[in-house]
Amino acid sequence: MRSPGDILLVSTYELGHAPHGVAFPKAFLERAGFAPAALDLAVEPLDPARVGRARLVALSVPMHTALRLGLQAAARIRALAPDAVLCFHGVYAPLNADLLLAAGAAAVLGGESDEELVLLARALEEGAPLDRFVQRGGTAALRRRLDYPVPSREGLPPPERYARLAASDGALRLAGYAEASRGCKHRCRHCPLPAVYDGRFFAVPRETVVEDVARQVAQGVQHVTFGDPDFLNGPAHALRVARAVHARFPALTFDFTAKVEHLLAAPEALRELAGLGALFLTSAVESFSDEVLARLAKGHTRADALAAFDLAAAAGVPLRPSLLPFTPWATLDDYLELLELLEARGWLSNLDPVQLSIRLLVPPGSLLEGDPTMPFDGLDAAALTWRWRHPDPRMDGLQARVATEVEAGAASGEPPLETVARVKALALAAAGLPHGHVRVLAPDQRRVPRLTESWFC
Repeated sequence: MRSPGDILLVSTYELGHAPHGVAFPKAFLERAGFAPAALDLAVEPLDPARVGRARLVALSVPMHTALRLGLQAAARIRALAPDAVLCFHGVYAPLNADLLLAAGAAAVLGGESDEELVLLARALEEGAPLDRFVQRGGTAALRRRLDYPVPSREGLPPPERYARLAASDGALRLAGYAEASRGCKHRCRHCPLPAVYDGRFFAVPRETVVEDVARQVAQGVQHVTFGDPDFLNGPAHALRVARAVHARFPALTFDFTAKVEHLLAAPEALRELAGLGALFLTSAVESFSDEVLARLAKGHTRADALAAFDLAAAAGVPLRPSLLPFTPWATLDDYLELLELLEARGWLSNLDPVQLSIRLLVPPGSLLEGDPTMPFDGLDAAALTWRWRHPDPRMDGLQARVATEVEAGAASGEPPLETVARVKALALAAAGLPHGHVRVLAPDQRRVPRLTESWFC
């Protein structure tokens, strides 16, 4: 197991970023004396030579799309290397353990599983049984914080292959990725993290994060995404990290993700982050319906979300929302009001059109499984989710049409406001309202910084 390439770490999708789900376990394995190879199928073809050399292939599946693509990759890997041991690791792995075992996996590891992956490699080396390396739902590996090494990116594609920062001046700049913490202390009911992390998060040492950023800056990176599920889960730690990075690289900019309630609780931290180089932030606003927000246990209200937009704008850090407009509790009136609000407040420039198409995904193990108000229609194991139907059939039809329009707009590269205009026309038509010659306005035409790949789950 110690020869170069005996272990192959594979990623399929990480939101256009270089795969942290490979870089971190790679560092753990190298520290233990192994020499893993890496492959990112988001930007590289599947390499039969690398697969054929591997005795252990570990696929990183931190999200739904990654797991769906990972299952497709696993079938090809099994054909190329039938004797290799197959492992899935990441948040979505233990939620779908039985499906992955049926797909040929010998090991299924969840959150904070990097050291478990090292133990798996040693077990293979020693010919030990592998039955202990199958985790379902939560994981014992979460009992303590790991001793995090600096992520290892050697052998991964260069930053030029990944999403870039589209700055407010129109320039495209190389973007990197880092994490100052893992997991989340909150229990939003639609999120997969509570099923695995159970309300816990772990801080990555400041020195480790700064060195990770430094190595990416040496490759030409000018902007970094802090991809923590919530950068402000530990606001003091986040500020220490941001200060240290800024002190070493004053020209480096960054973006981060934070909950609405954290933004409102720490406005002074937001202002300081702006001074340290924050260009924009992402927040899971999800909805402007208080009923929907309560059902999801988001921890904020409509009024809170509106205040967070204003607070971020005042700090000079535009808020780019992630939305969840299609849930069983959202109405068609809610959808129309969402579009009107975003337009009236001048926030359409903050929005990726894909956010107008997102439908609630309920993975196995979700905290929503026992909700009597969820109109479940059975578990679709192959699709990695519980099926559900909206009480108003117009909403399911609208979501399908919106998703098609958004995908077409992204593929053609059309201006986002044109896509939003078509979405608005679809919503008006679904409500039986006049919808000819619809156009939308963005009163504030300044460019809002963003990454060049839209957010998907």
